[in-house]
Amino acid sequence: MSDYTDNARSNHESPEGSETRTSAGRRNFLKTSGLTALGAMLGMTIPFERNLPAGLIPVALAQDTGANFLADKSGLTLLGDRPVNAETPAHLLDDDITPYKHLFVRMNGLVPQTALDQDAEGWTLTIDGEVDTPLTLTIEDLKSQFETVTSRLVIECGGNGRSFFQPGTSGNQWTMGAIGCPEWTGVRLADVLKKAGVKSTAVYTGHYGNDVHLSGDPEKVVISRGVPIAKALEEDAIIAWAMNGEPLPALHGFPLRLIVPGYPASVSQKYLNRIWIRDKEHDGAKMTGDSYRIPAYPVAPGTEVPAEDMVILTEMPIKSVVTFPKPAPRSKRARPRKCAVRHGAARAMSLPSISRPISARPGRKHVLIPRRTASPGSAGARMSPCRSTAITRSGRVRPIRTASASRRSRRSGTRADMPTTSSTVSRWSRKPEAPPARNMSGPEPVTT
Repeated sequence: MSDYTDNARSNHESPEGSETRTSAGRRNFLKTSGLTALGAMLGMTIPFERNLPAGLIPVALAQDTGANFLADKSGLTLLGDRPVNAETPAHLLDDDITPYKHLFVRMNGLVPQTALDQDAEGWTLTIDGEVDTPLTLTIEDLKSQFETVTSRLVIECGGNGRSFFQPGTSGNQWTMGAIGCPEWTGVRLADVLKKAGVKSTAVYTGHYGNDVHLSGDPEKVVISRGVPIAKALEEDAIIAWAMNGEPLPALHGFPLRLIVPGYPASVSQKYLNRIWIRDKEHDGAKMTGDSYRIPAYPVAPGTEVPAEDMVILTEMPIKSVVTFPKPAPRSKRARPRKCAVRHGAARAMSLPSISRPISARPGRKHVLIPRRTASPGSAGARMSPCRSTAITRSGRVRPIRTASASRRSRRSGTRADMPTTSSTVSRWSRKPEAPPARNMSGPEPVTT
């Protein structure tokens, strides 16, 4: 893995930077870098590659990968450039709403030309299959015929955290940054499906987009995943046309995409142009074989599991991450020292708390209690600030405060605000007893 930040920033600030980038410039970059990569794969140089016109580039290299758009990102770590995959360092996930520049990138294929040109003219979304009334909707139809909603919803790659697996496994080696919580604007998927009239025979959805296969073959489907019909009819899933108040960026699905919170982001289809309602479990690209599947029961790491015992990954496990202080580089890490963990975020779903021992104090463990969101009772996943608390041996929940906060509290005669924190999840904890009101500051913890 390599850090893309310095190159991206230097390109952005140079006289020939992003303000003057053109489509021709992108093509030239792709031609030279693509042919060099092809030569490396073949173990030879490409004769006269500098003189080759764009039309003679191999078809698999002629399509824009979208890598040049990373110049508009900031601080991301590049995991691969064909397809483009880049993750966000933990300390850049501190915003309540993840900005575009800090949102991770997960591509399965190449960016379609419509997205590169930001041209949605003539774009339609088809709803067909097990419905009473098949629909073909333009973006204007969606905006005029259905209620527009705006929600902060989490998307997370199903492979987030893969680099920590022991034994290791193949695929992009995500650490903890394949996650983000932008603000999405669109219409409820459930509203659109209800207008089409979902039949009683409906079992699963199948999602399709117009992204381009890495081979360049227009007949090959890059990815087509789906969700159980019950999930599709929940109110949190939306068909989005905007992110953080702006049209969807090219790397994130322009002009339409699905957002299905709580499930792996692979079901939140980008470049969306069709939703096929199936009478069986969807069997599209990356829905079969080993793709996005997990054992149906707990197993030891590295255990061989029969294919019939592998099930589709649906709900993502609850995770959290420390976003402040910024971790030191591995080469500069010294012996452990005391440090006030001040900020963090958790993706809260159906269970109210998670825990892992991260304190050296015996008999205590930190518990993350997500604060109430603006939409209580919603089943969707959202990034929520979390408080740091501790459970003593007697089972009581007490707030964790830094020594300086305790001194300030004693001087002022009042309780200081508790710092927020979060940690990587290692196991579920039992639901902690709700702390007395006098021990809490800020909004109440989530209770179920």
